[in-house]
Amino acid sequence: MHREDSTQAASRRFVAAVLAFALCLMPVVAAAQIDQQRELFKHVYETVERGDWSPVDGLSASDRTLLEAYVLWPDLRATWLRANLGKTPATEIEAFTEQYGTLRPARELRYRHALFLAKEGDLAGFQRIYEQFYQGQDVARLDCLSLQAEIDAGRLARVNQRALDLWLVGRSQVSECDPVFAYLRNNALIGPAEYRKRFGLAIDAREFQLARWLAKTIDQAHVDEAALWIQAQADPERFLREHKPRVDEPTYREQLVYAAERLTYRDPRLAQDLWNKVAKRYRFSAAQEQRTLRHIALWTARDNLPDAYILLTQLPAAAQNDEVLRWRARTSLRDTQWQRLLTDIAAMAPAERESEEWRYWRAVALQRLGRAADAQLAFATLSQERSYYGFLAADELGQDYALDSSQLAADDAALAAVADKPGIVRARELFFVGLDSRGRSEWDAAVRHLDRAEKLQAAILADRWGWHSRAIATAASLGQYDDLSIRYPLPWQQQFESFSSAANISPTWAYGIARSESLFMRDVRSSAGAVGLMQLMPATGKQVAREIRLPYSGLSTLTDPESNIRLGTSYLGQMAERFGGNPVLATAAYNAGPHRVDRWLPEQGSEDARVWIENIPFNETRTYVKRVLSAQAIFHWRMTGQVRRLSDELPLVKPKEDTRLASR
Repeated sequence: MHREDSTQAASRRFVAAVLAFALCLMPVVAAAQIDQQRELFKHVYETVERGDWSPVDGLSASDRTLLEAYVLWPDLRATWLRANLGKTPATEIEAFTEQYGTLRPARELRYRHALFLAKEGDLAGFQRIYEQFYQGQDVARLDCLSLQAEIDAGRLARVNQRALDLWLVGRSQVSECDPVFAYLRNNALIGPAEYRKRFGLAIDAREFQLARWLAKTIDQAHVDEAALWIQAQADPERFLREHKPRVDEPTYREQLVYAAERLTYRDPRLAQDLWNKVAKRYRFSAAQEQRTLRHIALWTARDNLPDAYILLTQLPAAAQNDEVLRWRARTSLRDTQWQRLLTDIAAMAPAERESEEWRYWRAVALQRLGRAADAQLAFATLSQERSYYGFLAADELGQDYALDSSQLAADDAALAAVADKPGIVRARELFFVGLDSRGRSEWDAAVRHLDRAEKLQAAILADRWGWHSRAIATAASLGQYDDLSIRYPLPWQQQFESFSSAANISPTWAYGIARSESLFMRDVRSSAGAVGLMQLMPATGKQVAREIRLPYSGLSTLTDPESNIRLGTSYLGQMAERFGGNPVLATAAYNAGPHRVDRWLPEQGSEDARVWIENIPFNETRTYVKRVLSAQAIFHWRMTGQVRRLSDELPLVKPKEDTRLASR
């Protein structure tokens, strides 16, 4: 009995040991399997995207089974179906969208399929999908196709008002609406009153070509009015100079205001001169006068022109706003009028006055006016901030920067639970197979449904995966700014260091640019067309590639991290050389273009770089330069453990001629 018990116990211990060993192996086996699935997906994806399924059919039975078990199998199948609309039976597409309808690839396929049906004339098929999934979402293209289907089927009860609502907008509608609008015209459902109403909407939206087209259906007076708007837009100076004595009526006055506004962007002084002349001849409303005078005054200040401060302060009280007060302060700063600057800051709204920007400059003004104790106290408070102004304040005091980093607390069980959520799994896999943009959309959608604690773990997960844009954004959404390893990561460090050295610039500067431009998203494209980690315009990338003899293949080169870093650091180095090694000017040029920076240089005399930055005319570029410079300081600390003073990166901004000579 004792021997039997001993044998059974030994057997149980053996089984337990085997199970424990198997459990230990499970993560390794799972990791190996998912790595294999990713490689299979990447191996076939590009060909499948072109509509060719043969690479999948050519897989071995075991590989095919493995791929079908992959979480991105629906994405692969949807990609092929999307490429083969019209060649694949509708029943197959509908079966797929029904099976996977909660997933984004299936939803996208359904949308494409609906549009395909409409294009092929199957409006009844389109309408079935529309009524179930898209009705009430206010997508003009789909709404107009639905109305067309209703018209074709003779169901007109709901058509007229819906069609008229789509027509009565101040912009050109999508082409899918043309048949619906033809129905309205053919049935006399839109007449002069509707055309006049839409004409007014087009004018308000500054869509003058649409207004001119509409005017032809109204009368000659509207045609003439549209023509005047187009003249004011195309040549505002001539419009203001050649104004003729005529009936002093509201529309013409508004056209003169618009022309003055347009001209101000190009030449504020000329706009002011011409405005003063027309203002004496027409009965402009107080609001029109205030709007125009404010616009001229602000751009006089932005362009660093004489009498800017006088124009800003002479504005009537009703024309004063936050932007006017900001530019009053910036102009006082530029003129080194310290007491005046204190007055300007004091006039600001409390929230504006207490921003870091004006707290810093108030302290500087106090210092310049000999109020050292007050200035020291203000600098000391601000130096606790980890920011551009916090660093400048610390420099004034010779103190260390507020660079203490507090690591986000990882909870292994909570991490595992978040990592196992289906939306997070799909997002992760899309990222790992190189479909970053799709992965970001999936991630953002999944994270929206997490609670605060789960989001915190999600940020840690993304960082561990090397998905820095999602880690930074997710942590920031929680107000978590103190884990500097997450907020200021060091991806592609070898490339940044090597290519920066070749370009004779600091890798920390290049890191500051890349983080500010893209949050390290290798595939991101801006609305202006810039691409990749360091956000290069294709024309710039092509030119720099030619100069450094880097093979260039367009988008594929710009979205390749190594190539993008090499091109971006080379271009940044060129900007540094062009502007005499001044990192402030080169950073501004990277964002706004070198020709604009040329125009912003002082005509004579050197200028404090801090003051020059504050007076950059473009809000975006002004903010960008500060963000890059503060990020550079943090990256230097992250890479070296040492503080590099931000003030050391702010050499005097020399006048135009001196800058040109320094760059030779």
